[in-house]
Amino acid sequence: MSELARFGVSIDAALLEQFDEQIERKGYSNRSEALRDLIRDHMVTEEWHNNEETVGTITIVYDHHTRELSENLTHLQHSFEGEIISVLHVHLDHHNCLEVLVVRGRSQLLQHFADRLVGTRGVRHGKLTMTTTGRSMVSCVGCAGEGEHDHGPDPNHGHNHGHGQGHGQGHPHPHPHPR
Repeated sequence: MSELARFGVSIDAALLEQFDEQIERKGYSNRSEALRDLIRDHMVTEEWHNNEETVGTITIVYDHHTRELSENLTHLQHSFEGEIISVLHVHLDHHNCLEVLVVRGRSQLLQHFADRLVGTRGVRHGKLTMTTTGRSMVSCVGCAGEGEHDHGPDPNHGHNHGHGQGHGQGHPHPHPHPR
């Protein structure tokens, strides 16, 4: 972890009380960790607003009996100009399926792709969840002393990322996408 800096904050007592209640409810051990998470969340939001290279998940629930839906979803996935890292497909019941796609690309590209998937006839619900590649974060948990670095596909990094079925890290996507 990088060098710690301490600073003071002036805050309304009622707001601080609400914050402390939230900290307790979420299980934080102290205010500092909660503040660090708030700052990190803000930085991730900025990455998305600045259209930077990032990652996210797109979760959709759909009725697989809808005519041509499977073909339409497959076509959209094959035409995606970013990278689909992994896909998880779950049969919820006789009619409904859930898919989670782990995607990488510029944030506007990911948003556009998610909108197209969610807007497809037969998709009952869908949502894009935005996160970060971690490259803009100054330090990360478990990497004490390493400072700013990249957790890219390094097979010697020393821990398993637990990739599910589909196109996992280190397993190339089976077809090229134009860049």
